[in-house]
Amino acid sequence: MTINAGTADHVTTFHALPRALVALAAGAIFGFGLSLSGMVDPARVIGFLNVASGHWDPSLMFVLGGAVLVTMPGILLQRRLARPALDRVFHLPGSNVIDRRLLAGAGLFGIGWGAAGFCPGPAVSGLALGLPPVFLFVAAMAAGMSIHDRLIAKAS
Repeated sequence: MTINAGTADHVTTFHALPRALVALAAGAIFGFGLSLSGMVDPARVIGFLNVASGHWDPSLMFVLGGAVLVTMPGILLQRRLARPALDRVFHLPGSNVIDRRLLAGAGLFGIGWGAAGFCPGPAVSGLALGLPPVFLFVAAMAAGMSIHDRLIAKAS
């Protein structure tokens, strides 16, 4: 069984099961953390973003700070490694340019996050709650990703 790394010029072949198990474990830990911190509740996210409401909820700031504390050692370790454990190369972004497409995407993400109180991770974790608004958000998110991949990414 092989996995395609997603680029036409570089196909990475490794056993799919170990990679899938690591991805599943990482996703489960991430989802558990989001649930534990209450970030699957859109009201908590909107409470953080709505600073002027008089009922500002700073808890998201602590979750984001915790994420940075967990991520930084991983980035420092990645920079010291020649390759990852389950692949031949690290698949890092090819560009670090801040351009119009990046800013438009960040703006669209922020508008959606502020309006719905969800971003992709908490939305997928929130599917376990079985609430219709979560399913609607995830369906709209999947449709947007599909539109991007089929129309916008191919045009550029």
